[in-house]
Amino acid sequence: MDVLVLIDKLDDLVHNAKAVPLTDQVRIDREEIYDILDQMRATIPEEIKQARWIVKERQEMLAEAKRECDRILGEAREQAVREASQTEIVKLAERQAQEIVDEARRQARETRLEMEDWADSILSTLEVNLDKFLGAVKRGRERLHERSQESVVAGVGAGIDGIDGGSTNDQPY
Repeated sequence: MDVLVLIDKLDDLVHNAKAVPLTDQVRIDREEIYDILDQMRATIPEEIKQARWIVKERQEMLAEAKRECDRILGEAREQAVREASQTEIVKLAERQAQEIVDEARRQARETRLEMEDWADSILSTLEVNLDKFLGAVKRGRERLHERSQESVVAGVGAGIDGIDGGSTNDQPY
């Protein structure tokens, strides 16, 4: 289940909780909260695992691009050594080797930039989800605080009405 859905469920549970009379507390089913928290514990590590997997994949792709670059460079050097006996062939091989190296570097740079953009996009999505999670938690805490304040105000108002109601002279002593 998505963490944001679980946060909404927790927020609704707190928002719809019944106030305990004459206190600033509310009644919430402990088992429901534990169930939601257990689901959140199960969901959040999965999202973190996905982010770690993305970073690992990026590192592996960069390592593979470097290995490919090294392989191409090695092939170019070997080819240049084999053809070193003839001056013109050597010059041609050097130019080709440099072109191969330049192309390999360009491809490696493009691959690295694409992977960084991809990882940044995934991490950005994770950051947005975590921001929403924190916002929902904050709203839930604010609602809980508002209910607590309403309970306190209701309790104080009930106490004042009781004092005023007992001061009438309708009752004989």
